[in-house]
Amino acid sequence: MNGVTILRALITSALVASCASTGTDPNPSGSRTRTYRMGFSSLPPRLTVQEVLRTVDSLTNHSDAALMVIDVPWVALLADSSPAILIRRDQYPLALRYQQRGLPLVATLDVTNGLNRSAEHDALVKLGRSITEPAVQRVYREYVVAFDSILHPRYLALAMETNLVRAIASAPVYSAVVTMTNAAAQQLRATGSTTQLMVSVQVETAWGRLPASNYVGIQRDRTDFTFVQALGLSSYPYLAGFTTPEEFPIEYYSRLVADAPLPMLVVEGGWSSGSVTGVMSSPALQARYIRRQAHIADAAKLVGIFQITFTDFDMASFPVPPGSILPLFAQLGLLDVNYRPKPALAVWDSVRATPLAP
Repeated sequence: MNGVTILRALITSALVASCASTGTDPNPSGSRTRTYRMGFSSLPPRLTVQEVLRTVDSLTNHSDAALMVIDVPWVALLADSSPAILIRRDQYPLALRYQQRGLPLVATLDVTNGLNRSAEHDALVKLGRSITEPAVQRVYREYVVAFDSILHPRYLALAMETNLVRAIASAPVYSAVVTMTNAAAQQLRATGSTTQLMVSVQVETAWGRLPASNYVGIQRDRTDFTFVQALGLSSYPYLAGFTTPEEFPIEYYSRLVADAPLPMLVVEGGWSSGSVTGVMSSPALQARYIRRQAHIADAAKLVGIFQITFTDFDMASFPVPPGSILPLFAQLGLLDVNYRPKPALAVWDSVRATPLAP
């Protein structure tokens, strides 16, 4: 799930001081220490500069790392805009703010359609272009190298939900994702970059739940994306037939790398606090999900847990085309659209209160 393109022009100003933290929950993850950092992206409830600033200001009090979710700016790149100029204008101010707060940066670059993995990015489709074209792959590589050299993220995902793309997109599109990410990784290493590189996989797809099949794992992704030093996880269990958070097994993450250990971090996911199409939920279920995820993260010794959304979406503020699945993700925030905390935020804060392992 990805909607960050519409925010690029908003995140260009100096950011303001932090808001107060909310309460704690009496039931942390159960570990004496945790192995994973925790954080959110800056996606706001409404599409205004003020809301971006307020969101960033608030979320930093509930985080010890930061997430940047980036749509590749295809239109500007294919119009010969400088990747460095775009990054310094659109991402650097926010990255600097996170650095000033002492929050390590995790970044994900999405090369297909975050709301429809069977399709290419809307911007490319409107241009009549495709990632299967060498020229499009070239500007992607240039953007990746510039992004890394300017922002220096600790972890950088070069593509998102690769197993779901493979499952439902065309074979040429998936092949292009493999080709362009491996080439970008090779180019990064040639520059001397030491950033930890990864792709993300869709956990429910790996378990054979989206689309429905048997457990398939991620071996194909490990084979195709040979550069990975860590693995991003995307997980929305409430969309895959789970009705309560306690239903999915303790090895929900750890099984993916049981045969070949690899650092893992959740880079998107969550549990809706309200009922959506075909799904019954509540704030209490969402709070239970945060607690259950902490236990599963402990078992897998994750290195990070991130949610794209800190607040819910005010859907009236978002341009939603007919048939969009964005409403399915509108109530994933730990605060509502008016920044009022839900029960899940107290659980999140109690988990984060567990000391971070050295």
